[in-house]
Amino acid sequence: MVKLPDIREFRPTLEELEISVNNLENGLGYHLEDIPPFYQEKIRTVLNEAVNLVDIRVGYKFLTSEKIDCQSTRIHYGNLQFLTGKIIAAQLHSSQALVAFAGTAGKIFNSWSRSLFDTGDFPGGYVVDLVGSEIVESAVDWLEQQIEQGLSSTAYKMTNRFSPGYCGWNVREQFKLFSFFPEKFCGIELTESALMTPIKSVSGIIGLGENVERKEYPCDICTMQNCYRRGKSGQRK
Repeated sequence: MVKLPDIREFRPTLEELEISVNNLENGLGYHLEDIPPFYQEKIRTVLNEAVNLVDIRVGYKFLTSEKIDCQSTRIHYGNLQFLTGKIIAAQLHSSQALVAFAGTAGKIFNSWSRSLFDTGDFPGGYVVDLVGSEIVESAVDWLEQQIEQGLSSTAYKMTNRFSPGYCGWNVREQFKLFSFFPEKFCGIELTESALMTPIKSVSGIIGLGENVERKEYPCDICTMQNCYRRGKSGQRK
C-alpha cells in the first residue's frame, strides 16, 4: 500500500511555476502569432508585477485506500458521499487511494483587477484576472509534480484532477471536500454559497492507483463552457 505524508502544505514561488503564456493568449481569444503586441505587453507587465504580489499556497490531504468505494456516479469515502456524476466517477473508478487538494494564488487578484476595471483599463483588468487563474492552475500542476515524486518508488499512477463545479459535480460539495482540511487550509475559506476566497483558488480530488491513467480532459462533454483553459476548439489547454 502506498503512503504519502498525511497532509502537506507548500508555498512555491512564482519563478518555480511553469506559467503558460499560450494559455493566457487562448484565454484572450488569440492563437500564437495572432495576439496583438498590446496584449503581449500587458501579459508581460502583469506577470512581472505579480512576482512581488502573489501569495501562492498549495497543499493536499492523503485519503487512505481502505475507505474508498467508487461507484458509477458517486464516490464514497468513509461516511461521506461525493455526487461527482458519471464523468468524474468513471475517471476515478480504479483508484486505490485519493488525494484531496487545494491551492490559491492569493488575495491580490480580485482587488487588482477591480481597481483596473474601475479606472477604465478593461484590457488590463481582464489580463490580471486571467493571470490569476493561470498562476493557481500552474501552482496545482506544481503540486501534482510533488505528489508524483512521492509515488516514484511505487507502482501507483495518478488520474487527472477534478474539481467541484465541473463535469456535473455540484460546487456545494466543496463543504464536504474542505472537511478533510484544517480550518483556513492554504489560507482558503468558503462562502455560504460554497465559493472559495481568495477567488483565485482551486480544489478537488485526484485518484491514485496501479490501474488509473491520466487522460485528455473531456471538454466536449463537460458542461463548464466558460472554463478559461478552453481554446477556440473547445479543448482544455
